[in-house]
Amino acid sequence: MPPPSQLQLALEESDGEFSDDETSPLNENGYGANRRSVQETKGWDAFRTIPPSITSLSDGNEDFFDVAVKFLKVFTYFLTLGIVLAGGVMTKGLVLFMTSQLKKNKQLPICSKTDLGTLSREKDYIATLPIEENVVWAWMLFFCFVVPEFFTLFRSSRMCFFKSWKTPPLSDFMWVWTFETLHTVGTGLLIYLVLPEIDVIKGVMLTNCLAFIPGVLGSFSRTNNEPYLKLKIGLDVVAVVCQVSGMVMWPLVEASQGNDTWRIWLLPPAIFLTSFGWWENYVDRKSNFSIVKYFGGIKERLWKTRYFCYMFISVWKAIVFFTVMVIAMGTRLEDFEAVFQLDKAFSQHPINVTEVRKNLPSQTIPDFSSAVPNDNTNPIMSSENTPIYVFLIQVLTAWACYVFGKFACKICIQGFSFAFPVNLTIPVTIALLVTACGLRFDDPCSLKEIPTYLFWDYSNGDILSNFVKNDYAWIWVFWLLSQTWITIHIWIPKSERLACTEKLFVTPMYNSLVIDQSVALNRRRDNDWELKTEDLMLSGDQQGKDLSQYYDTISIHTDSSNTTSSKIKSSDQITRIYSVATMWHETAEEMMEMLKSILRMDEDQCARRVAQKYLRVVDPDYYEFETHIFFDDAFEVSDDNEDENVVNSFVKLLVDKMDEAATHVHQTNIRIRPPKKYPTPYGGRLVWTLPGKTKIVVHLKDKSKIRHKKRWSQVMYMYYLLGFKLMDQPIPVDRKEVIAENTYLLALDGDIDFSPHAVALLVDLMKKNKNLGAACGRIHPVGAGLMVWYQMFEYAIGHWLQKATEHMIGCVLCSPGCFSLFRGKALMDDNVMAKYTTISSQARHYVQYDQGEDRWLCTLLLQRGYRVEYSAASDAYTHAPEGFAEFYNQRRRWVPSTMANIMDLLEDSRKTVDINDNISVPYIIYQSMLMVGTILGPGTIFLMLVGAFTAAFPTMSNNTSFLYNMIPIVFFMVACFFLKSPTQISIAYALTVVYALVMVIVLVSMMITFSEEGWLSPSSLFFFATAGSFIVTGLLHPKELICLPCGIIYYMLVPSMYLLLQIYSCFNLNNVSWGTREVAAKQKKKTREELEEEKKKAEEAKKAKKKEGFLGFLTRDRKEKEDEGSIEFSLAGLFKIMCCVHPTRNNQTEQLASIANSLEMLKMRFETIEQHMGISPSQRRRSTLRQRVSLRPEGGLIQETMENIDLDYSDTESEMSGPKEERDDLVNPYWMEDKALKRGEVDYMPNAEVQFFKDLIEMYLKPIDKDEQRQKKTEAELKELRNMAVFAFSMMNAVFVVTIFLLQMHQDIIYILWPLGVKTNITFVESDFEVLIENKYLKLEPIGLVFVIFFAVIMAIQFVGMLLHRFGTISHILASTELTWCTRKAEDMTEEAYIQRNAVNIVKDLQKLKGIDGVDDDGDEVQLGRRKTIHNLEKHRQNKQAISTLDVAFKKRFFSISAEATENGRKEDLVKSPILGNIRKASMRRDTLRALAERRESVVQERRMSRAARKTSFATEIEEI
Repeated sequence: MPPPSQLQLALEESDGEFSDDETSPLNENGYGANRRSVQETKGWDAFRTIPPSITSLSDGNEDFFDVAVKFLKVFTYFLTLGIVLAGGVMTKGLVLFMTSQLKKNKQLPICSKTDLGTLSREKDYIATLPIEENVVWAWMLFFCFVVPEFFTLFRSSRMCFFKSWKTPPLSDFMWVWTFETLHTVGTGLLIYLVLPEIDVIKGVMLTNCLAFIPGVLGSFSRTNNEPYLKLKIGLDVVAVVCQVSGMVMWPLVEASQGNDTWRIWLLPPAIFLTSFGWWENYVDRKSNFSIVKYFGGIKERLWKTRYFCYMFISVWKAIVFFTVMVIAMGTRLEDFEAVFQLDKAFSQHPINVTEVRKNLPSQTIPDFSSAVPNDNTNPIMSSENTPIYVFLIQVLTAWACYVFGKFACKICIQGFSFAFPVNLTIPVTIALLVTACGLRFDDPCSLKEIPTYLFWDYSNGDILSNFVKNDYAWIWVFWLLSQTWITIHIWIPKSERLACTEKLFVTPMYNSLVIDQSVALNRRRDNDWELKTEDLMLSGDQQGKDLSQYYDTISIHTDSSNTTSSKIKSSDQITRIYSVATMWHETAEEMMEMLKSILRMDEDQCARRVAQKYLRVVDPDYYEFETHIFFDDAFEVSDDNEDENVVNSFVKLLVDKMDEAATHVHQTNIRIRPPKKYPTPYGGRLVWTLPGKTKIVVHLKDKSKIRHKKRWSQVMYMYYLLGFKLMDQPIPVDRKEVIAENTYLLALDGDIDFSPHAVALLVDLMKKNKNLGAACGRIHPVGAGLMVWYQMFEYAIGHWLQKATEHMIGCVLCSPGCFSLFRGKALMDDNVMAKYTTISSQARHYVQYDQGEDRWLCTLLLQRGYRVEYSAASDAYTHAPEGFAEFYNQRRRWVPSTMANIMDLLEDSRKTVDINDNISVPYIIYQSMLMVGTILGPGTIFLMLVGAFTAAFPTMSNNTSFLYNMIPIVFFMVACFFLKSPTQISIAYALTVVYALVMVIVLVSMMITFSEEGWLSPSSLFFFATAGSFIVTGLLHPKELICLPCGIIYYMLVPSMYLLLQIYSCFNLNNVSWGTREVAAKQKKKTREELEEEKKKAEEAKKAKKKEGFLGFLTRDRKEKEDEGSIEFSLAGLFKIMCCVHPTRNNQTEQLASIANSLEMLKMRFETIEQHMGISPSQRRRSTLRQRVSLRPEGGLIQETMENIDLDYSDTESEMSGPKEERDDLVNPYWMEDKALKRGEVDYMPNAEVQFFKDLIEMYLKPIDKDEQRQKKTEAELKELRNMAVFAFSMMNAVFVVTIFLLQMHQDIIYILWPLGVKTNITFVESDFEVLIENKYLKLEPIGLVFVIFFAVIMAIQFVGMLLHRFGTISHILASTELTWCTRKAEDMTEEAYIQRNAVNIVKDLQKLKGIDGVDDDGDEVQLGRRKTIHNLEKHRQNKQAISTLDVAFKKRFFSISAEATENGRKEDLVKSPILGNIRKASMRRDTLRALAERRESVVQERRMSRAARKTSFATEIEEI
């Protein structure tokens, strides 16, 4: 959001002053681009290190992929347009084709040249349709109407049964029922009574007149604050008049021509009633008319009650339409029973064909009316399949038109691919029908694909000219324009990308009989608030506040000072993103990746803010951004002072890497301003202001003051950002609700690498679904080595198949904390944040809560009804464990926590299904199947190994193979139970190597088995289906094809990961340590508290040791003089005899008190004597009551009285020892003096924030005291849990293995015959001359076959889910891809349109720090022979002015554009300084620079007027005073 006016650059005389500070120009070293900003670089030290152009995987060169996506989007534009247009035209034409067959005794000339049997090829014939044809086509129209209603019923039932629903008020239901009934009756009258009476061309045109009620309601729904209100109302009136003319036009024409049938006069009521179907889309609660306002209230309530209503209304509409059909056809056929004679109608029946006798004087071709039939009738048989084919094509084309139209709206190509083809449907249909009817009139044998006795009903003669001249078809143009105006909203959509169906269309489905009008009038009008640039400016009452808080908190942008108005402001809907990262012992490379990602976000946010502020462009993707890093265990003992703590080496590394990360991102050497230092109740805080003016706030946690570990860091930032900075703000609750809904926490790990585009895709998902609690992206592991290659394939199939399937059929169960977006409102819900603070008190809690905190948080969200989604297009890269031990320890945490959280969800499944709309019983069954597969996975792998050995070594029996495979497994289980973790991992590593070689044997054995059993055996089919699904899935992810070769490593490590790792995780369930990054943890120094505790324990151990033995017994009285006796006897201290024992008196305290009183009396006497003598008190003496002034953050000077007894001492002693500085952790902690933190300012938190953290620590984050007894109890409970899990895990797998193995041993007795791959043996018996044919079937054990089918079903579900998710991902990519050369060429666009479309990219070019000093780096792109190395070094050395703030760099370039020079023809003349050199090199058009110059002049003029207004206001106030 733009800052207040006090922070804005003065644009008159001070235009040349470009501030590089947050609020004011720099006066000291700070934001200089490098050391040249402070002191001139020495000539011998002028050599530079240029950062690489591509510094991260997320910032990689994807030009080919971007171009491919753009071409795909262009192809999608035209493909969608073609399908929507073709679907609409074919649907419209087929409906009119069917209505043309409803007229009783319809006659049509037929072609005798076709193979019709008894007809002569030289004669002309006419066919008369029998009643059976009328009936069958009436039923086909009914089925066409019912199919979308069936879809509506299915969708409504699914929503009501599997998601939440709400019962509507009876009045609402009755109104909806009434309007839908009227619509259905009108549609039935139009289809069965009106359209059959007029020719097909008139019928097509009439469908443009179905918007009467929408036109009237839309006009009444307009509000007074709309721009051009009178003009819009005038056009509304004209459109309604045109619609009314369509009701009466054709009846009057038909009456004037003598065709006065009563059915044609049903046209006005039919059109009028049909138009009621779209009433809801054109009512608004903001209307000035009470009746429209009332219906607008019903419309709002239908958001929650629609599916309940339409679950019944869809059935009712089918009944009503059926009733209208029966009545209408009864009037035509004069026999109601004929309608129900379906056996005759849907079977072959005769068509009467009569010969035409020509009796004309000339050779002109007669009209059909002048041809006279004779009495020769010949029947031909009808085509019984034609109505079915027409029905199926009509249903398919209508569905395609609706689905692809919705797809166009979702991916934001609505104007070209939806609105354009929908409006073209009727003109194209008319053109095609005129052509087809003309061809058929000229030659009945044309269009042979259609049965000769069926065709559209058309008039004779020159169809086009007669119709235009005689039937007033020219008025149809006004009907088309009136419908276009009433549906103008489809041309200017405002919905977000990938909007849900409910946001795009009003009713769930469509009316296939009037498909184009249905989708156009049903497309929801976007009446949401439109954010304007002025909404982003702060109100005037805030401009006088302390501007130092402007960049300290995002919450100030919410107009929090206004507490009197509860009206929700447009700015409350601005997206607010807090990136929250947890760090511990990250390496320098890992820190660099995370910092570069944050700096890219800072650059992107700054560009969007500046574009709105200076270019006056509304950016729908604008967001506010702030980063918070929570550093666990950030302090250690100082080397200089063992009594004080300083930040550890990891914090210092983060500070050092800040400038390097900025240099890599901005491609020039810069220095970030040193961080501000804040003392805090939890340790400390460092705050950086980045070049884009966003902040990085690093919270340094002292584990002696606040609870450490990742989950408690998450609790800390959730309560701070959502509790203190939102809920604790003095703003109305309605605004808090909206702000919370649009506030997101971007959870990050300290090694994550991502791009702003990846975050934008996650925000798109959040905007699409308000019930979405969390969204995660595609996580790519990075690193080197075999373990990383294994993880590349594992992550790939986990995301490709498992997460995609969870997203499609239910919810993603885990949104990983390394890169996920959480909605603030969801986290603030009941039983989420508060329950997340639960301290682990049971053994299971340590596994579920602390080992998998991210999964548990998602479980809490799911159990509260929120949805969790996965976006495959949002890429992020994280460092994966490269070593075997680190990987095993990481998975030792993940495996038990995953199973514990899934078990928790399954145990609470009934309640979760009831409260969560996205989790259904089938989804719970799917997760249960996965759980069974996970538990029995080790047994399955073991049986695979046993079978592989038997197949590979034919001489080895099953029992021997079983024994050989059992020995290493039992040995490893015993080792995991008794040996330490490092030893277990070493054994697992050795077994992994052996099993990797065994997997080669397994592959060979499988090939042997396939050849013996046949390629259609279950094992063969399952193997190739699995491998094929992986390959096809990889091919559908072209950017990730590199993961497929890693499948070889994955295959070889299957026994290790699905057998050994499962055993290791289960047998180490009692180990709840973190397991990773422990090597770095050993290198860090201990804190002061840890050292004191170790010293105390050492002293106690030393004392205890001295008390042991005989010598300790002899000397015990010297150490412990607790008692004394009235009579004592001792001998050389060897022993002592005491009589009349009593406790020893302790007079030390009394003596000290007496001495203190005496000293106080002496002091008072000395002071009295000195006062009488006029002598001032000695400076070497200090008062007993000493006042110390402390500047605390509570504000003001705090007087602290310290009682101190000072003995008299000499001046020399005082000077030698010196007073020791008093330390206060909230005022002057020792760590802030560390030179490694640079010379940043020292600041203090507000009193309210200090108190908040004190309360938060006291309530939720107080360090847990170490209780040895409790710790031992917890360890015992964890071991008990481990033993129970080991027993259950072992028994289930043992039972499974033994059962399958025994069934394989007795396969000849208990088996199932496999029907595929049957082998046939043919034997010839010579003695009997017989041929014996024997079919040999493959015998399968039942349970084994069941498990093969079990895993095959899971694979099939995941493969289908992947395909559906791929389509959604491609849609998301296409929706977020901008095309500047698709709709109009850039050269053909106006300057205003070009800037509107490319504002953010223009600002990014103008705010680049590289080249802002007028010196460009040649880089590697310049050939070696042309590189001016020495000149560049000298320029950079002599250049002293450097800017490191993006908006200042933009302003310097922006205000350097000369408005006067735009009149010249050369782009080089458009600038007044060399800082635009890199812009000149870019292909920025001269017209664009001219438009920017105009924007500059308008901004300057506005600032001058604003300044003049402020001066006038100030002068007026002075005069009043």
